[in-house]
Formats: sequence, C-alpha cells, structure tokens
Amino acid sequence: MSLSQAQKKAFRSIGHHLNPVVTVSENGLSEGVLAELDRALTDHELIKIKLAMAERDDRAAMLNELVADSGAELVQTIGKVALLYRASPGGNPKLSNIKRFENHHGRH
Repeated sequence: MSLSQAQKKAFRSIGHHLNPVVTVSENGLSEGVLAELDRALTDHELIKIKLAMAERDDRAAMLNELVADSGAELVQTIGKVALLYRASPGGNPKLSNIKRFENHHGRH
C-alpha cells in the first residue's frame, strides 16, 4: 500500500485540522494502545498520533513499530506528531476523515 505524492498532499491537508487521537508514552506499546490505534484507524482511516517521548530516535523507532504493527502508512511527521493512514473499506463513512472531507467538498 503505497500512497502517491498527490494522495499524501491531500491527506496532509485534511490532517492539518485533526487532533491526535492516540498518544504513545515512554512506556511503549501496550495492548491497549495497539487496540486503540487499530480502532481509530478502522473508524477514521486518517489519524494523528502523538509520540510523547523526548528523544527523536526513540520516536522514530516507536513510529516504525506502530506502522509495522498496524499496517498503516506514514503520511507525515512533524515533531512529536505523526499522521497515519490505513484504508478501511468497511468503515463508517460518517467517521472516516477521508470520506467526510470528500463528501463535504463534493468529491466522490
């Protein structure tokens, strides 16, 4: 699953207005965090997560692990916040940040 540059640009535009829905702390990846990440991706497809770690290398390693575990694609990272995308064909269009944006802006 590889996003084109145009898709990434569109997703960054949508993601700009989102608030982080999952926070990963220094404690790492618990089952609860992974379950919440999975639920958020299934519901919203495009989400922001916050990596509450001081060291850049620790954040990068954690992000790589999150992406691998969740099957999501990294769209963008800014500081301690990452934007992730995972298509959810069976998801609720009212919850999907992608579908809500497309419906609001008349794109189908």
